[in-house]
Amino acid sequence: MITIHLYSASMDVGEKLDILAASARYDASCASSGSRRGPASGGFGAATPAGVCHSFTGDGRCVSLLKILYSNQCRYDCAYCANRTSADIRRTAFTVDEIVALTVSFYRRNYIEGLFLSSGIFSDPDIVMGRLITVAKTLRQREKFGGYIHLKTIPGCSPSQMREAGLWADRLSVNIELPSVSSLTRLAPQKSGTEILLAMRNMHDMESESLRDSNTMRSAPRFAPAGQSTQLVVGASPDGDDAILRLAGSLYSRYGLRRVYYSAFVPVSSDPRLPPSSTPPLRREHRLYQADWLLRFYGFEVRELVGEGRNFLEGDIDPKTAWAFRHPDFYPIDLRSAAYEKILRVPGIGVTGARRILGARRTSTLKAEDLPKLGIAMKRARWFASLGGKPLEAPVDPERLAAILADPPMAPEARESAPAGGIPSPQLEFSFP
Repeated sequence: MITIHLYSASMDVGEKLDILAASARYDASCASSGSRRGPASGGFGAATPAGVCHSFTGDGRCVSLLKILYSNQCRYDCAYCANRTSADIRRTAFTVDEIVALTVSFYRRNYIEGLFLSSGIFSDPDIVMGRLITVAKTLRQREKFGGYIHLKTIPGCSPSQMREAGLWADRLSVNIELPSVSSLTRLAPQKSGTEILLAMRNMHDMESESLRDSNTMRSAPRFAPAGQSTQLVVGASPDGDDAILRLAGSLYSRYGLRRVYYSAFVPVSSDPRLPPSSTPPLRREHRLYQADWLLRFYGFEVRELVGEGRNFLEGDIDPKTAWAFRHPDFYPIDLRSAAYEKILRVPGIGVTGARRILGARRTSTLKAEDLPKLGIAMKRARWFASLGGKPLEAPVDPERLAAILADPPMAPEARESAPAGGIPSPQLEFSFP
C-alpha cells in the first residue's frame, strides 16, 4: 500500500533547502541555453542565449541553477527514484513565498542566475503544476524577475496549465526516464508513457503555435522560448544503447526537443527490480552524450552507431572513432578537397574545425602545420586524414591504433561493469501519439 509521508511544519527554510536541493540533484535536464529575456520595468535579472554560468558537483553533474523541488513528497513508487513513496527519507515542502525569497536572495548575491523547479507528485497533477506555476508567476509579476526559469511539467496536468506554465517559464520539461514501455511498467508502474508523450506533443504544438504568432505579431508572448527537454536514466533497466538512442532520435524529430539528457543511474536503494550495480555507469552516460551529438550535428544515424547485433556503444573509444574502425575503406579523407559532410566523419574534427578547414581552403593551400591552429585534435585526426592524397600518418595495425586512441582507464571509484554484449530481451517500444 502506498502511503504519503507527512512533513514537519516546524522546519526552517535552511533545513528545507538542504533536503529539497539534495532531492533534486539527480535530475540532469537543467541547462539554460536558448532563451532571451530581460527584466520588466524596475525589475532585475536577465536570461540570454549564452545561458547561466555553470558550476559542477563533485560527481560532474551540472548545477547551474538554484535546483530544488517544491516538495519531495510523492505518491509514486518508482524503483530508481530517491524520493519514491516507499523511501525512508525526511519529507518536507516549500511554500511559494519561500522559493520566491530564496531565488531573489540568491540571485542578488550572484550565487545563481535562474531557477530550476520540479516537485514530487504529492497530489493531483493540476494541483502540483499549479504550485509551480504560482512560483514562476510571482517571480515574474511581483518581483519583476527577468532571469531564467525552468519548470518541470507534471504529466496529466491540463493543457491550460501547461500553456500558462510556458508563458512564465523559459523552458519546460517532462522526464520520460526509461526507454521502453516494459521498463517503465516494471520500474515506474504509476507512470504512463502515453501520458508523458502526450505532454511532449502538446508542448511542441504550443511552441509551434507561439512561434507562428510571434512571426505575425511581435508583441505576442513566446511559449517556453528555450523549448523543452527530457531525461533518460541510463543503467536502471536492461535496455541497450540502441533503444535509448532510437527513442532520443524520435523525440528530436517528432516533438522538436532541444535536448535529451542522459543520467547515469545512481543506486539509492536496494530493490529487486534494479540491477545489482554499486557505481553509476558514468562512462556509458558519456558515450551516449557523444552519440547524441553525432546524431544532432554530424549527420550520423542511429543504425550507424548501434545495431547489426551491437546494442551498446563501445566503452574504450568514442562512437565516431568506433565507426571509423568499422569502415576503414572510407579513409583517409583528403582535407584539401573533401566535402563538409565527409570532413565531419574524421575523428578529432568537430563542427567548428570542419568549418574552419573550409574557410582556410578558400584563401590558401592547407598544410599540416595549419591544422592545430584550426582547432583540430591531431592525436586522432592524423590517422584518418590526408592532404593532397598524402596521409598525415603512416597506417598502423588496427589493434595498435585502437590502443593508441583508447580513452584512459577510469578511476576505480568511477568504473562500472561493462553491459552484457548480447542482445537484450525484446522490449516494447513506445507508440507516439
